[in-house]
Amino acid sequence: MNIMDTEKVKTDIEKALGSVALKSIRSSLLIENAQDLPKVAKFLKEDAAYRLDYLSSVTASDFIEYLETVYHLYSMEKKTGPVTLRVRVPRTDPKIPSLVSLYRGAEFQERDNFDLFGIVYEGHPDLRRIMMWEGFEGFPMRKDYLQEDSETLESADVEWLEKNGVKVPEAAKAKAAELRQQGKRALAERRVEDKG
Repeated sequence: MNIMDTEKVKTDIEKALGSVALKSIRSSLLIENAQDLPKVAKFLKEDAAYRLDYLSSVTASDFIEYLETVYHLYSMEKKTGPVTLRVRVPRTDPKIPSLVSLYRGAEFQERDNFDLFGIVYEGHPDLRRIMMWEGFEGFPMRKDYLQEDSETLESADVEWLEKNGVKVPEAAKAKAAELRQQGKRALAERRVEDKG
């Protein structure tokens, strides 16, 4: 596999697409406006010099100030790649256009990032949770996610267990009902470091 020259890729994209703002970060390209992602990906897939026809991964990260999605593109025809694209979005409104219409392989991976990070891939044909169940609260891979206390059941847990034939002890049911009445969740206590 031949490695791509990131600066040349950046120059070619800027020349072809004009208004797209890109920034080089090590050996990757940050697309500064998330809405520009589809046209950059389409250019890289269709341009004769690149033909990046294979999307190997769509990953996400939480950098506290923002959420980021990273894409790795390769050309099977030319045996080149990867070109690494990054898109950053605010935590409060994390929306990125979906690449499923260009790369079918993005379907599962975008759903995974949606489920675990809460990034909304606009235009995705079936954007719903894939690891966690519908009704699960929060996004477990975000750094601000508060983990549930695994020793305490919530009302939804009790209902699911009983629906599936599991006998739940009365004390656990009472605790779940108390939490529901108080409008609280069974969150694990954060460990306090011993400064001694």
